[in-house]
Parts: sequence; structure tokens; C-alpha cells
Amino acid sequence: MKGGAFFRRAAFAAHGLVVALRREKSFRLQAAAAVAVFIVLAVMRPPALWWAIGTLASGTVLAAELINTALEILADRLHPDLHPEIRAAKDVAAAAVLVASFTALAVAVAFLFRYA
Repeated sequence: MKGGAFFRRAAFAAHGLVVALRREKSFRLQAAAAVAVFIVLAVMRPPALWWAIGTLASGTVLAAELINTALEILADRLHPDLHPEIRAAKDVAAAAVLVASFTALAVAVAFLFRYA
């Protein structure tokens, strides 16, 4: 609801996270990977810059997956039949998740080369 109280809007966002966690196996996997990133950071105790980079990389992957999920839900609701343009939109959104994931993987590799 536009212009509502902050906590009410935050509750809508939290509900969106719950929906994604319940419906999307890939989001659950990426959320688990983000938790693993924070565990590794906590154990290895790198400088704050690596915490920032790891948080940004993990958050970007999760945000991309949430946007992809939202687009898929909306597209399937508005046009449940197969359509080449709907498929293209879904594929492009999935590609955004893939790019974010590869970027996060590159960050992990850089971290491991530095600290392993």
C-alpha cells in the first residue's frame, strides 16, 4: 500500500520473502549460500571491506532472484498460455540472476585466493 506506515510496508516485504522461500527452491538455495558466506566471513574475520563486498554480492543475487520470481508470478498470472515474448521476458530475468550469481562466485574466488 503506497504511503502506508513503514512497519505495514515492511510487513508486505517480509511476506514477499516468505512467499519466495516457500515457492522457489532456487531462492532457498541462494539464501542458504548467503548464510554460508556470512559464516565463512565470521570464521575467517577478514577486513570490513570483504564483509561489504560479500554482503553486496549475496544481496544482489537474492534481489535478482526476487525480481525474477515476481516477474514469473505476474507473467504466469496475466498470460498463463505459452507465448514467445513471455518466455523471452522470463529468460532475460533468469539471465539477470545468472549474471549476479557468476559475479558473486567471482567475489568468492577472489576472497579464497586472498585468504585461503
